[in-house]
Amino acid sequence: MADSDSTSAAAQPAVAWRKTRFDRLLDLLSDISTAVSGLALVVLTVIFGWLVYGRYVLNATPTWVEQVALLLVMLIGFLGASVGIHKNTHLGVSYFRELSSRRVRRAFELASHLILMCFGAVMMVYSYKLVIFKWGTDIPLINVPEGLRAVPIMLCGGLTMLYSIGHLINFFKGVEEERAIDR
Repeated sequence: MADSDSTSAAAQPAVAWRKTRFDRLLDLLSDISTAVSGLALVVLTVIFGWLVYGRYVLNATPTWVEQVALLLVMLIGFLGASVGIHKNTHLGVSYFRELSSRRVRRAFELASHLILMCFGAVMMVYSYKLVIFKWGTDIPLINVPEGLRAVPIMLCGGLTMLYSIGHLINFFKGVEEERAIDR
């Protein structure tokens, strides 16, 4: 009888982790960020193609390409970094954490999420101040506000903070490890 109980218990699936509205919102923001980054990468490729064509075929270099490319690289890099926070694919040294006991590993995870949340908040606040400070000056050749350069940093900070809050909520609900296995 004990054997049949153990096999039936093993055959039953574990309780599935259910996404909350907040988790779905974070997933949507991550998907939008990924799509915007992908679109920016396509635009970057096209305008550099135009730069090469203009320089070597038309013998008239389009000077605006460099300034637009700088804006696009900022957008791609910072939005991509925030998505890495959401998907737990950001750069990290996990060697010592993986060697540690479960209790120490959980403490490292908690500290990591708290530090990232604080870093995202600081990044968002100070880049917002930079956006406001530089908004009155134009970027040469493309005549858009200089503060636009800091908008991707501000977005990344806000998204990093939100994604870290989502990780913390799931950490305290005890589902963070289960989510990491699903990815």
